Amino acid sequence: MPAYLTVVKGTGKPSARKKGIGGPSPQQSKWLAHGLDQAGGKLPLFDDVGQRFSERTVQSCIEKGWAKPWFDNPIKPDWLICKLTDSGRQVLSQIL
Repeated sequence: MPAYLTVVKGTGKPSARKKGIGGPSPQQSKWLAHGLDQAGGKLPLFDDVGQRFSERTVQSCIEKGWAKPWFDNPIKPDWLICKLTDSGRQVLSQIL
């Protein structure tokens, strides 16, 4: 009788990260950490090599309460200016 291998991809339950439980991803942590030493917790639009941070990274941090929009940018309305929240500072203090 031949042997068969069955591969189970998952339990069907969303991961802790998808449910919003747990800490930030490495990219989210990198973005949020920039706000720790900035006036008012201002978060950058661009990383250390001049690449724009992913819109998905920014939006997910806002949805989880780690960052919040700070003000509208009249010169570049499509650029979302954000700042670190107290919740963001707290989650960073647990992982840094």
